Amino acid sequence: MATLKINAPEWTAENTNTVNTANTQAGNNTWNKLMAFADSQAPNKTVWFMFSLVSQGVLFLPVPAFLLYYYNAPIAVLVVTLVLFFANVIAGMGGSGIRTLLGVFAFSVLVHITMLLVFML
Repeated sequence: MATLKINAPEWTAENTNTVNTANTQAGNNTWNKLMAFADSQAPNKTVWFMFSLVSQGVLFLPVPAFLLYYYNAPIAVLVVTLVLFFANVIAGMGGSGIRTLLGVFAFSVLVHITMLLVFML
């Protein structure tokens, strides 16, 4: 009777944690640290999802009303804000990884800060 083993034994598994010394530049090292932080936050995925929803609801959803009323911004500001908010909701509830969840949240923060700077300055 033939038995299939899904997991390879330890003595045959390849070591994938090798570091190439040629690629240890400052930019690559910072990126690796950022990815290591994101991977370490995987058990706290629900907390990050709730944090992104609360912070977006409190800080970023009022931005279109502020920009539309005081600075006569186009209605596209509202569309961008709602698309980014619902992208965060879908990323969190859709089962995406922690890197995607943190990436969408960081992108949303950057876009909102950029919109505020563009219309206020």
